[in-house]
Amino acid sequence: MNLRTWARDLALGARFALTGGRGGWIRTALTATGIGCGVALLLVAASLPNMLFQREVRESARVPDASYEVAKPGPDTFLHVGHRTEYRGEAVTGLLLRPEGARPALPPGAAAMPGPGEMLVSPALADLLGSPEGALLRERIPYRTVGTLGEAGLIGPAELRYVAGSSTLTTDNYDGRGRTYGWSVPEEPKNAFLLLLVVIGCVVLLLPVLVFIATAVRFGGEQRDRRLAALRLVGADNAMTRRIAAGESLAGALLGLGTGAVLFAVARQFAGTVRFWDVNAFPSDVSPLPWLAALIVGAVPVAAVAVTLFALREVAIEPLGVVRTSTPRPRRLAWRLVLVLAGAALLVPSVSGVRIEQTQIDTVWVAGGTTLALIGLTTLLPWLVEALVKRLHGGSVAWQLAVRRLQLSSSAAARTVSGIVVAATGAIALLMLFQAMQNDFMQPTNMDTARAQMQTRVHARDGDAARVMIEKLAGTKGVTGVAGTIESNVWRPGPLAKGEEMRPITSIAVGDCASLKELATLPSCKDGDVFVALAHGAEGPEDAWVTRTARAGALVDLRDAELHKAGPPPTWRIPASARTVDARRDPMGMVQFGVLATPKAIDAARLDTPGVNAMIRIDPAVPDAPEYVRNAVAALDPLTRVDTLQNMERDAQYASVRTGILVGATLTMLLVAASLLVTTLEQLRERRRLLSSLVAFGTRRSTLGWSVLWQTTVPIVLGLALAVVGGLGLGAVLLKMIGKQVEDWWIFLPVAGVGAALIAAVTLLSLPLLWRLMRADGLRTE
Repeated sequence: MNLRTWARDLALGARFALTGGRGGWIRTALTATGIGCGVALLLVAASLPNMLFQREVRESARVPDASYEVAKPGPDTFLHVGHRTEYRGEAVTGLLLRPEGARPALPPGAAAMPGPGEMLVSPALADLLGSPEGALLRERIPYRTVGTLGEAGLIGPAELRYVAGSSTLTTDNYDGRGRTYGWSVPEEPKNAFLLLLVVIGCVVLLLPVLVFIATAVRFGGEQRDRRLAALRLVGADNAMTRRIAAGESLAGALLGLGTGAVLFAVARQFAGTVRFWDVNAFPSDVSPLPWLAALIVGAVPVAAVAVTLFALREVAIEPLGVVRTSTPRPRRLAWRLVLVLAGAALLVPSVSGVRIEQTQIDTVWVAGGTTLALIGLTTLLPWLVEALVKRLHGGSVAWQLAVRRLQLSSSAAARTVSGIVVAATGAIALLMLFQAMQNDFMQPTNMDTARAQMQTRVHARDGDAARVMIEKLAGTKGVTGVAGTIESNVWRPGPLAKGEEMRPITSIAVGDCASLKELATLPSCKDGDVFVALAHGAEGPEDAWVTRTARAGALVDLRDAELHKAGPPPTWRIPASARTVDARRDPMGMVQFGVLATPKAIDAARLDTPGVNAMIRIDPAVPDAPEYVRNAVAALDPLTRVDTLQNMERDAQYASVRTGILVGATLTMLLVAASLLVTTLEQLRERRRLLSSLVAFGTRRSTLGWSVLWQTTVPIVLGLALAVVGGLGLGAVLLKMIGKQVEDWWIFLPVAGVGAALIAAVTLLSLPLLWRLMRADGLRTE
């Protein structure tokens, strides 16, 4: 046996696949379509590392370089400040610039520097601002659009971003002075829990694709057997016929590679318009890693040939046909269980050996064990289907037709749903991991969303302006209340005491009684009262430090004496009736300490550089209430940040990994649905003559429709049951690895619901072809 013989027989098989008439073309087209879908998804998966890397590159390239200090203005320097807001749940980011010379560096993506009051916007932001839906956002961004930002300045086509020129930017309100752009911040290493999620996610998402490709190369098995029998009749031996069959699969695989490349090329053009979990990318960024692409191109044809030869290893092809009149040999269970046990054996050494503080895991052992366990479960399905349908009998005509079909050919049905088994098993295990891990990556914020829902701090010109700000916020549409205080500092007067390195200082907050009660536990309060709040060392200075300045009857400076050059600083005496109270966490979770005064106790206009701290309650029944609040704050100061209170905060790395896995899971489930439909349609096409014969003998079409439903339902139900057992078992082992307990054994219910939805969808979509195949012209032959 030499390579020339192999090449000749493979080429002959490829010729049969391409010139086998209408039936051969349809079979090859289905194979190419199935493999093409899998290849396209594999190419997308191979592009994810580059896509995420390019997003990081774009993000770092547009940030003003702060790796060195620019102390003095120059012809190429600029002042900059970043701005971030939200609009209906979408992040809107901005960069404000003020050139200090004639030759400032242009921000990435900009063709020219925007002038004062002008801005360059991303295409997505331009569309939003130009639509009726962006009316509220137009009020918040007070700049005139003069152009758009290019790809170099954006991390994705759907990003809402602007770069604006500002004449009010100074060294008092800037983030820094820059000369160039591009600042790379080293990425923090992921902990072991996140690495485990990444490894399991990759296995779970890619293995169903490989299973589907292996299934697709076996399309048309019954017609192929008849063709191979004809070849035996004209003198081909068994080995040659198998090589010719492999050549047919090879042709379909090569066409599938081409189809997959075309589907990938088309899909990447829509990368900017499709968003999965807030992630999208430019088409140029969706490019597979070269070595992964080469591996896919080489592995798919080899797998097609290997799977075909493996499928024919026990098939006796005789010159008069492949006749299966004898009872098939029962499938063996032992080797299938060996695969599952081997996977478990690889995972056992890591049980209870992964700690969250670690930065690496035994990737090969974990990935290998998970892969073997999932493949073992997949191989168990044919045995399970055969063992069950052998015992089924009786029932309606539709049920009997379905059962008999499954008894005669359960392999095809099991292959059809094997991808679902792998996907569902992995999905259940991942859900269990997510549920158990989320508490490790969710940190309490100490915020109290029952007391306020939004918060902001606005700098005011003076105390009178601060009062006006609070009144404007309280009068904003959708606002039901504002706990607003005017904040500043007070200093202990006189020279430094012995051993002191700085003048004792503490804060002062002026507000009505309702607002002050959000900051401290007050026994009673009326306008004119003053309190000294002590934090007792909880996230604040020691009480002794506060009482050096703030005491009942003490005189305090309202300006820093070292900075106040126009004579002695103004002073204020804390009333002798001032009471000492315990500080409490405000709705933001911060502990306020120092002097708390009501408006009649002190004129807020006397305070030094006051600021407004406003904790805002909104009416959830008012549409866009948060947007009205953000607009009101932007009218006071466009650069002021508005925070939305939340009880829990998710770790950014965990959120990134979770988003990536959810994106991949969505794509995988779409492929599973497509593969199930393609396989069902191919099996119906193979049985078109039988279907036509049954109708000709008087079988009702509805009966055949129900039989197709049962043929789809029985293997999927068995597959889902196997997936539930396997997924719960695999999830329990993985949780044991990280020292966690199963929190919810019913977490598989959503996955089972998806499986039920797939049954309904595939059945409904296959009915049109079923009705067409039941026509009388299906009995014609050539």
